Amino acid sequence: MSFKPQFIPLNTFPDVESKGIIIERSSVENLELDRIKKAHRDNYHLFFILEQGSGIFEIDFRQYTIVSPSILYIQPYQVHRGISFKEGIFTVILINDENLNTEYLDLLKKIAPADPLPLQTENFDVLSDTVAICIKMYKDYERKLYYPILKNSCNALIGLIVSNFLTDSDQIKSPNRSEVIMSNFKSLLEDQFIVQKNPKFYAEQLNISTSYLNECAKKVTGKTVSYHIQERIILESKRLLSHSSKSVKEIANYLGYEDYSYFSRLFSKSTGMTALTFRKKSFE
Repeated sequence: MSFKPQFIPLNTFPDVESKGIIIERSSVENLELDRIKKAHRDNYHLFFILEQGSGIFEIDFRQYTIVSPSILYIQPYQVHRGISFKEGIFTVILINDENLNTEYLDLLKKIAPADPLPLQTENFDVLSDTVAICIKMYKDYERKLYYPILKNSCNALIGLIVSNFLTDSDQIKSPNRSEVIMSNFKSLLEDQFIVQKNPKFYAEQLNISTSYLNECAKKVTGKTVSYHIQERIILESKRLLSHSSKSVKEIANYLGYEDYSYFSRLFSKSTGMTALTFRKKSFE
């Protein structure tokens, strides 16, 4: 059973005819502010390239102020909303998994969740030129081989975006075995955390022992496998407490806890407050 988000508004791909790719340049004046300011998820990858102006976004309980030129990447199913915007111009790229180069998709999983990335002038100039080509291809519906050309040009743009994120981090180096195992574990965790909470399950899926998986987790992150499983559950708990009207008991059941009191103790131990207190604070 894979993770299927519920309770929080979910935006699916908005245009069936687009075949899973949309790229558009727009301005703040054209934004649907009422819709964007409401917390929601998307089931696709969203890249927001701010060319002029500034804005404040909230992504999974963290607020970010972005100033042009910069890139914001929101991975599928992150809870996010726009808080405020100043006059500006931006490009948005919406793309689903099926259209992404598999290497770029794997790298995006490794860098996410990612903080907004300010761009150096020379990097922004290259991105701008590539954006212009992609938008031109996107509008050229009558061109022969329209879809594969659009897909390849947008992947070139996303490759440049990923390259900028990697250059800004230490992930440009080749990963060692422990880092590869942790990356695979986190991808598996994202799909299975609701129904599988035992480290042994993840170790077996990765064809390694539980002790070795723990060794890799500690080497790479300083934390145990159980810690990462719990943190993923707590993040989803916070999302649902803040952005849904479901009761704490309903949320506990959805996350796979028939024992409501156990879930309550787990949440309190992790956050230092009860689930109800957290919910009240999120509305203050």
